[in-house]
Amino acid sequence: MNINNLNGLPPWKGNSDEGEGWKTNTATQAYKALYEKWNEIVEMLTAALGTMKDISEAKEEDSFIAEQKAMLLGDAYEAGAKIRSSEAGNMYVLRMENAGVIRKNAQFVKSSVLNLMMEGEVDEEHGEIMRNEIEALQQMFITWINTFEKDEYTDDWGLYV
Repeated sequence: MNINNLNGLPPWKGNSDEGEGWKTNTATQAYKALYEKWNEIVEMLTAALGTMKDISEAKEEDSFIAEQKAMLLGDAYEAGAKIRSSEAGNMYVLRMENAGVIRKNAQFVKSSVLNLMMEGEVDEEHGEIMRNEIEALQQMFITWINTFEKDEYTDDWGLYV
């Protein structure tokens, strides 16, 4: 693991096609802030849970907790990927689909951290900090989705119309 990237998620990079224009784009600023906040949360989560190698080497009697931790990290990484891919193509339907997954995964991480705190697997103070950071992320998420603009593309499933 790279000491400069403790959570394994790639660092945020602006769209090179936009040049310096991204710095004044409200949607891109909201997207960047959301991604950076999620990176911080994943870093805290990784520190609290240990590495996937630690989890995979858990004793058989600890397998339920190990599976919970692995699922939690998997959802955390998926949310990071969904945030990054949301702006690809500049499509409303893609953003909405990804926003739904991000919201679900963030809620899962928040509730799972509480569960692991109750099981004694995550330090209570550390867990509360992560849960508070997810609440801060929620406000950033609302700001981000309020920048979405409907476009001419339609959702073939009729959900985001």
